[in-house]
Amino acid sequence: MNAPRTRVQRRPVHGVLLLDKPLGFSSNDALQKAKWLLRAEKAGHTGTLDPLATGVLPLCFGAATKFSQLQLEAVKTYEAIAYLGVTTTTGDAEGDVLARCAITPEMLTPERLAAVQQQFTGAIRQVPPMYSALKKDGKALYEYARAGVEVERAAREVEIHALRLVLSSDAQGHPVIRMVVTCSKGTYIRTLGEDIGAALGCGAHLTFLRRTDTGGLGVERCVTLADFEAMNEAQRLACLLPPEALLADHLHVTLGSEDAGRFLSGVRRRGAWPNHPAVAVFGHSPHTLLGVGHTVAGELVPDRLLSPIEIQQILESRTLAAPAASILETL
Repeated sequence: MNAPRTRVQRRPVHGVLLLDKPLGFSSNDALQKAKWLLRAEKAGHTGTLDPLATGVLPLCFGAATKFSQLQLEAVKTYEAIAYLGVTTTTGDAEGDVLARCAITPEMLTPERLAAVQQQFTGAIRQVPPMYSALKKDGKALYEYARAGVEVERAAREVEIHALRLVLSSDAQGHPVIRMVVTCSKGTYIRTLGEDIGAALGCGAHLTFLRRTDTGGLGVERCVTLADFEAMNEAQRLACLLPPEALLADHLHVTLGSEDAGRFLSGVRRRGAWPNHPAVAVFGHSPHTLLGVGHTVAGELVPDRLLSPIEIQQILESRTLAAPAASILETL
């Protein structure tokens, strides 16, 4: 007879885990594993990363999930390798081969590479790949693709802020393009690799993809899932960044206890603030995140707020439970 499964006792956990997602894991696989290891009640990720991609995947827990949408909008940087002369059904090494093309020296001259690099820098249009999570009539495109159905997709504009292409070769001496891409949300690097291969005249597919930065959160700050699993509970909790780690590009405003309490109740506050669309609002004593808002015509307008209990739990996790009353008693 099988032994009964031990039920995990969930608890409130608030913060951001910068995970270096391993190869072969979906974003949700990685999220559920980290959530289980932390015994967290509430968790969410900040946008999917392909199973065949590795790199920065910010995972949000508790109060931090309220700001996860901000990372979806963030500028991202990737490193990728495009294998030249072969196209596949998926745009990467997982797909079936569609076509092979002989590569001539004229296709890969420095001048040609520089021209293609310039062609794909700035605002470009992409047709989303069939093997993607975009939905058509409530169904993901990859579901249609697996059933052998091609769905018409409209081209979308994305922004390539910076692009570097370097001609290289793999371990077998086959020509590849090493790419470093900084881009807007919604950019498909697999599609970019395919389009660059088409522009060179030989076709291409990705054999490597790694996200190295999202919204200023770099891979050098990440922990691997294997290392995270090997830690004890206290070490895992120490890996979490505070929820405001997602708000680095926000204007920071600090309120006194009376104004903080009113702000948490959803009441606008007046002050000598410049107009700003994104404001991170903190209480003064103790210094803790209250939520986000925007300022207009000297008013601070609440947009997304932490709850009093979330603030209390965050303060308790910092062993600062006693001073929490200075904010919470004003509610």
